[in-house]
Amino acid sequence: MLKLRCLMMSANTITRSVEIGLRVVGIWPSASYAIISRLFWTATMLTAQIFQYRHVVVHLNSEDLSRLMDGLSATLSYSLLCVKLIVFWTKQRHRGGTRCSTKSILPRVFSDVVASIAADWKECGNAGDALCSMSGVANLSHRFSNLIIGLHSTAVLVYCIGVVALRSDPADRELFLKMELPFDSGTSPTYELVMTTQFLHQMTAATMIGVLSALLVTLVLHVGGQIDILRDRLLEILPKDKKPTVSMVTIGSLIRRHQNIIIFTERIESLYSYIALAQFISNTIVICCLGFIIVNSIGADDGSSMLLRTLLFYIVINLEAFIFCYAGEYLSIKSKMIGDAAYESLWYDLTPSENRILLFLIMRSQKQLTITVGRFTNLSLQQFANIIKSSASYISVLLAL
Repeated sequence: MLKLRCLMMSANTITRSVEIGLRVVGIWPSASYAIISRLFWTATMLTAQIFQYRHVVVHLNSEDLSRLMDGLSATLSYSLLCVKLIVFWTKQRHRGGTRCSTKSILPRVFSDVVASIAADWKECGNAGDALCSMSGVANLSHRFSNLIIGLHSTAVLVYCIGVVALRSDPADRELFLKMELPFDSGTSPTYELVMTTQFLHQMTAATMIGVLSALLVTLVLHVGGQIDILRDRLLEILPKDKKPTVSMVTIGSLIRRHQNIIIFTERIESLYSYIALAQFISNTIVICCLGFIIVNSIGADDGSSMLLRTLLFYIVINLEAFIFCYAGEYLSIKSKMIGDAAYESLWYDLTPSENRILLFLIMRSQKQLTITVGRFTNLSLQQFANIIKSSASYISVLLAL
């Protein structure tokens, strides 16, 4: 009884911290004041981006490349967050050729994703082994989500400490975010107000970046859990040690589960495909900028401050790129396991009609489930290696200037 209670406590793949974050930005289904949240985030992000890009343009010909790269890396990270929010806000899926209701303030795709997760958990509640399997997936998802969000928040905190506590000149009133403001921000109490506002905004934005990355991990792990359940079902009805006897109803349920997995993966692809493209471009440039700062900071007079506030930021950006690439790799590997499980069973001992249906499952599983980079190429660990190699090449070019 205690075990069942523990399982039901984690009976949701999406952790509470991710749900709260999605509610804050107006993405979660039936979130209160979603329109107000979207307008607030649009206004704040747009204002910050205008002043950030203004700073980049003004200091484009600056001799201090490290300061320019520092501001550019933060600016591009904020731009990437804007792209992610816009995609989630504007992604609509109309059905039956009719328009969505004007009361619908949520992208249809993500709404279907949340509904599918709830349906999968409801189905698992009727099977103890499936519930145990998905409970393990949920616990793993919760740990990874909290870790990712915590790392992003910690990176901002360490960055801010490096700006304030370890600056070489106490009279140098450097801002957390490099902005070209239309007023003098170097005098008190304006400086303190700007710094406080920037800290809160930077911490909130970093947390949202972590939430959207954690959401991808959660969705991919949920697909992996459903694939594991499908594989277990195949091995149960088609054992190797005795002649299989199955009904068409059982085979039909396996086909439906496989089709649901395919549809769920297509929804993830619809949400994250163009986000992955923006992520690929942004991460390549940001990793290049941060790598250049780290290399220049080694041995410099004020290198300790720059190195402290940049190193964890560099690690988190690499982690963010790795998460996206590994998610695509994970889906590809998992999708192959479906066909392997069916092929290794005694499928050839079934009746011709049953055999024919199961062969369709094997053939369909040969088409890998994955996430693409803007519909151009698949996300994989090879793409992560390409990002690192491209960034290293650009760093060497900058160092030669």
